[in-house]
Amino acid sequence: MGLNKYKLGELIELRDVRNFDLQYGIADVRGVNNLKQLMQTKANLNGRDLTKFQIVSPGEFVFNHRTSRNGSKFSIAYNDGEYPVICTEDYVVFRIKDECKQILEAIWLYMFFNRPEFDRYVITNSWGSSTEFYNWEDICSISINLPSIELQQKYANIYNFMLINQQNYEQGLEDLKLTCDIYIEDLRKKIPCEAIGTYITQKNNRNTNKSIDLVMGLSTKKEFREAQSRVNRAKLENYKIVNHSDFAFVPTTDTWKVLAFALNDFEKDLVVSPIYEVFSVNQSKILPKYLAIWLSRKEFDRYARFHSWGSARENFSFDDMKNVSIPMPELSIQKSIADIYTVYKERKKINEKLKKQIKQLCPILIKGSIEEAERGKEA
Repeated sequence: MGLNKYKLGELIELRDVRNFDLQYGIADVRGVNNLKQLMQTKANLNGRDLTKFQIVSPGEFVFNHRTSRNGSKFSIAYNDGEYPVICTEDYVVFRIKDECKQILEAIWLYMFFNRPEFDRYVITNSWGSSTEFYNWEDICSISINLPSIELQQKYANIYNFMLINQQNYEQGLEDLKLTCDIYIEDLRKKIPCEAIGTYITQKNNRNTNKSIDLVMGLSTKKEFREAQSRVNRAKLENYKIVNHSDFAFVPTTDTWKVLAFALNDFEKDLVVSPIYEVFSVNQSKILPKYLAIWLSRKEFDRYARFHSWGSARENFSFDDMKNVSIPMPELSIQKSIADIYTVYKERKKINEKLKKQIKQLCPILIKGSIEEAERGKEA
């Protein structure tokens, strides 16, 4: 059995199929992130000429040759979907040559790219001054030791089995969210909306005695996240305290185009930047988790952006938050909706863990296939 050594350029070919007839539109545009995934693009596409965009068909790879400021990772993805997508002309698209598909399995190659060792190799071998690149020629020069196609497929099947299970779990997750969204939309139609200003209280309690050392930031996913490393954890006395069941949000909306907020559903208090707004909720009228559901909706992000104000920076203030109107059913109904949403968030965390485990499995599967091939040679 053994291993066969190739230069990757012997097995792959460059693609450059353009969207000349505009068969694909803005909804089909994808970017590539450093998690090795195709993603909805965050770029402003207004005025962009989509005829110049490249088509990435199912079974093809695409990568961003810029490696600077990318978390020490290489952004490359594989279109394992059923439909083509389009990407900027700055990206590089390639596929396995037809005559080499009996030598190299696409999912095995994708797992090869997913290893931390590959990221380190690319970053080490990138070049440039202010911006570093890893180009098509560099990809082609990679030396690769291949097990037999049968062994590659064996280990690719393990990966696919795990991926299908995760995707099925994710589909159930989206069905749960849809149930919650339908419930919310039904309430909006049946119950008059009321401004929440009477039921929320602005808070400005500071960590003056430095008794709280859990400092958090906010993400566009409407969650608390690890504070950035530049935070001086020895000087947290001016940071605002966010008690359990309190909210914090970033007033500035023009940076992320959404309102970044989070509900403290941890079992302890935490502190956030003094530039954030913090408020509590009168829980005899509104359950915090119910309010969090409303503030998590895309419709609310659009509302917050529309009602933001400013010149150099656009802001959504606490007074603006007080003017937000939502339907306020009795607490038992709020709780039933919040319970569905809580299950959704818990399962979402499990789904993220599953995806992380699959990614961590890639180097193990590549190593396993190579070791099995080497054992076969010795036998």
